[in-house]
Amino acid sequence: MLDIKILRENPEAAKTKWASRGLDVDVDALLAKDERRRQLITELEELQRTRNASSKEIGMKKKAGEDASEAMAAVREIGEQISAFEKEKAQVIEDLDAQLLSLPNFPHESVPVGHSEADNPVIRTWGSPVEMDFEPKPHWELAEALGIFEFERAAAISGAGFSCLTGPAARLSRGLISFMLDLHTSEHGYTEVAVPLLVNDEALTGTGQLPKFAEELYRIPEDDLWLIPTAEVPLTNLYRDHIFDESELPCNLTGHTPCFRREAGAAGKMTRGMNRLHQFDKVEMVKFVQPSESYAELEKLTGHAEAVLQKLGLHYRVITLCTGDIGFSSAKTYDIELWAPGQQAWLEVSSCSNFEDFQARRAKIRYRKDQGKPEILHTLNGSGVALPRLLVAIMEQGQQADGSIVLPEILRPYLGGMERISAEG
Repeated sequence: MLDIKILRENPEAAKTKWASRGLDVDVDALLAKDERRRQLITELEELQRTRNASSKEIGMKKKAGEDASEAMAAVREIGEQISAFEKEKAQVIEDLDAQLLSLPNFPHESVPVGHSEADNPVIRTWGSPVEMDFEPKPHWELAEALGIFEFERAAAISGAGFSCLTGPAARLSRGLISFMLDLHTSEHGYTEVAVPLLVNDEALTGTGQLPKFAEELYRIPEDDLWLIPTAEVPLTNLYRDHIFDESELPCNLTGHTPCFRREAGAAGKMTRGMNRLHQFDKVEMVKFVQPSESYAELEKLTGHAEAVLQKLGLHYRVITLCTGDIGFSSAKTYDIELWAPGQQAWLEVSSCSNFEDFQARRAKIRYRKDQGKPEILHTLNGSGVALPRLLVAIMEQGQQADGSIVLPEILRPYLGGMERISAEG
């Protein structure tokens, strides 16, 4: 959530920043509501002072044996005014907060202005496409020939958009999770955390999924809980309402969870095979940092996600999301995309974002500097990385002419020495 002070100080800049996202926000109406809220606070304080003075007067008159009926009537009238103003103030605050919670973050000044993903610039590419002297196949054809995916059986259990991995594919998934967690904890300085998969409204509001994206989430109404769309939600909310000491920052957390997304409105968007699922595994990275360091930390975070792909020897590229494509809560985002030769397509495998104080303000996460007043810190998160499309890239980039798949050497200790997946086993 944005600080209303920013809108007061420079409303035209706020309009321009939201316009770069393609939004026409009535900032003047927001400020009018904010002004009414401040007026009500001032009027209530004045009425309360008057009531207190009148109450003292009543006490003095009663003590002196004088008639205090008029003063008592005046106090009752003031009390009714206070009650009415308190009710109006509560409604104004509720309306203002609801509007502010529904508005996205401001893009950072370095974010390129654009309308859609077509306007996202590529900032670097790593590796080269694997040279193949045969026509590469998409992963679903490779998996069918190898008998390692069970999409039809998964659909019979849960419906479309769910997967079932068997044999070497299941072991590969498990090995990748262990490899990534080991890398982030031993080399990148993150603390591993195992978190709940169910969260409450406050947690999703804190990280920006609610109220705007409720239709994208799976909800359990009987318990008033939600399945997590990403480990970012519980990892960030571990420190909701918390004040860090300056010496504790940066605080770096990582964790593996399944993620659950309804993918409402995603029909037809590369849904074949493992490209887009309702349930998938992901290793997540979250950072709590001082504001002055958050953009340097964003570069580190992105580098940590890239390190996963580099150690696996996979061809990828990094793009900066433009203002029209950036996520709701983010001030700046890098997407990392893996090359899938069997589909001749780039597939997003990680998003690394700096939210600045947007999430921390909603979740009341602060830090104290030099024993001073608590200040809002900055939060960041990045996929480190998501499993389905990582599996896709390993399969499609590692495929051989005979239909087998050569596995990255660094993974083999996690796979009992398995070097490739083949029909012969």
